[in-house]
Amino acid sequence: MKSIKKQHKIYLDYGASAFPNPSSIHELGIQARKKLENARQNVADILGARAEEVIFTSGGTESNNLAIQGVVLASQMQKNFSTPTPHIITTNIEHPSVLETYKLLEKRNFAEITIVPVEENGIVDPKKIKKAIKKNTVLVSVMYANNEIGTIQPIREIAKEVRHYKKTRAKSLVPNTYPIFHTDAVQAVNYLDLNVEKLGVDMLSLSGSKIVDSGRIGILYKKRSVSLANIFGGGDQEGGLRPGTENLEAILKFSNALSLVQKEKDKENKRLTNLRNYFFQQLNKISFSSGFPATQRQPFTKRNFIKLAINGDLENRLPNNINITIPSIPSDLLVIELSARGIMASSKSACKSSRAEGSYVIEALSPKSDPEIGGLRFSLGKDAKKSDIDYTIKSLTKILQKLKKWYD
Repeated sequence: MKSIKKQHKIYLDYGASAFPNPSSIHELGIQARKKLENARQNVADILGARAEEVIFTSGGTESNNLAIQGVVLASQMQKNFSTPTPHIITTNIEHPSVLETYKLLEKRNFAEITIVPVEENGIVDPKKIKKAIKKNTVLVSVMYANNEIGTIQPIREIAKEVRHYKKTRAKSLVPNTYPIFHTDAVQAVNYLDLNVEKLGVDMLSLSGSKIVDSGRIGILYKKRSVSLANIFGGGDQEGGLRPGTENLEAILKFSNALSLVQKEKDKENKRLTNLRNYFFQQLNKISFSSGFPATQRQPFTKRNFIKLAINGDLENRLPNNINITIPSIPSDLLVIELSARGIMASSKSACKSSRAEGSYVIEALSPKSDPEIGGLRFSLGKDAKKSDIDYTIKSLTKILQKLKKWYD
């Protein structure tokens, strides 16, 4: 009896042997497509969505741009859209990938924009969002949680206001599917409920950059009824909305990591909330006493007591976020001093870190404050523990003693 030789698979695509192109029709390509669609279904299940409503992108910035520009362009392509300029609404503390995209569309005369200011606690009033809606409004975009001060926005309440407007609207200049409600949920991914039905959103952006051991990709959830135009040139991948070969390796990592953080979410939230509150408690004890021993400190005065301002609502904020302002001392200087002691803090969004101006988010909370002072942000991660906070408080105290001349 003749032995049957083992069949060899020869794959000649350069540099892609581990992750073949999911669009290829050969056997390995078909296997890759199956893995891609399984990952898409897993993400959809976590979001409470349909698989075809999940679009893979390169990251949160692209997801936000696709959502915003895609809605504006699609509205212009509607035959029954009777005004040349669509209107879009957002808040004044959004991530640059949202806020700057809005401003760019306005500058190019592609859209009329309204930027609703948040309250002093960093949270927007849903009623003010509704009040800003016009007859030609096609999009409302409000972030789920802020990337600098960690405040959690009332997304469900805003969604209700948008739906109520649709039901009770007067004569409109746009089809009754508008306005679309989008949320940038990039910062919320590890800690908050992502079920799109419960949230009441039409579109939602996520990024793997905020999840440990995740691939560097993003996703955009787009409700099936939402009209979204392709803002890119290229192929017909991702339902014709995101051309380019899918980054399968990163997508698989993202899908697995997203499942893990959602399973651990409640336990991790409790742990980090306790650490965050302990951090706040220790911050309240920091004072400068001109070198007097603790038992001989003078009463707190303007000269020997540094008042630390906590930025953002104390309750409605992410469990891992601490953001403070120390009057008179530029936050960038504090970041440098902390870094020299092995403590990595930040003063504003990383996407704005190369610019000289202060944080527009902190300025939005207190317009009369000096924007150059800004805020100092500490983010607690999976490995954060109480001893790390104690070291940080001890280091910050020494830094403030060193920088006494700034507030004398």
